[in-house]
Amino acid sequence: MSTEPVTDRSVDRTVGRLQVRGFPTRRAMAETAAADIAATLRRLLAGQGAVRMVFAAAPSQADTLAALRRAPGIDWSRVTAFHMDEYIGLPSAAPERFAAWLDDQVFTRLPFAAVHRIVPEPDPAAAAARYAALLGEGPLDIVCLGIGVNGHIAFNDPPVADFADPLDVKVVELDEACRQQQVDDACFPTLADVPLRAITLTIPLLLRGRELFCVVPGRSKRDAVAAALTGPIATSCPASILRTHPDCTLYLDPESAPDA
Repeated sequence: MSTEPVTDRSVDRTVGRLQVRGFPTRRAMAETAAADIAATLRRLLAGQGAVRMVFAAAPSQADTLAALRRAPGIDWSRVTAFHMDEYIGLPSAAPERFAAWLDDQVFTRLPFAAVHRIVPEPDPAAAAARYAALLGEGPLDIVCLGIGVNGHIAFNDPPVADFADPLDVKVVELDEACRQQQVDDACFPTLADVPLRAITLTIPLLLRGRELFCVVPGRSKRDAVAAALTGPIATSCPASILRTHPDCTLYLDPESAPDA
């Protein structure tokens, strides 16, 4: 276990409407993000009967999820969980599936009211429509997300991202940069092993989340973070749209912060 001290936030600023928090260590970033998510869960559960929550699946989120699992005082039996994307074409038991990763990290380790997994088989388009219907049954209270090396949020890569997408969930072709990230993150051995298609929640759906928590560690994300914060709000960097959300916080470590 890391012996780094957990240090409070070292940088606070606002870019557009986006709150940006920088930290001196990855551990401090992850534990503070988890504490903020936990505090939001407690606050919402104190005022409403249930919470609906979306989780991203990526190694970059593991430290935050581990800290969130340890957070006290959360009635997980009133939380319904969703995830934001899934590969098409992997065997149902493949450990690379995002549902399997989230099962290991959080879905099977906390007593959720319900967990809704994206199951692409046998018809991905129909699966996307079914998942959109589940998401549409109520508001989304919390979205936990990251940013990809090409600026994607969920699997909304630049070639397919649409800020006015008419769909809530859709089938997409994955950008090569996105697929290469999966290899660089040690999720797949080679680029050829990474699926070409996926199901993803769309950007308008993500932005309808009441509170967004975006955790982005690592040197490989620095250019994407810089584009998200200082470039145009455009689908060339889908994460740039986060600057328009009324309640989104971006958590950075020293490696991902572009001005570090």
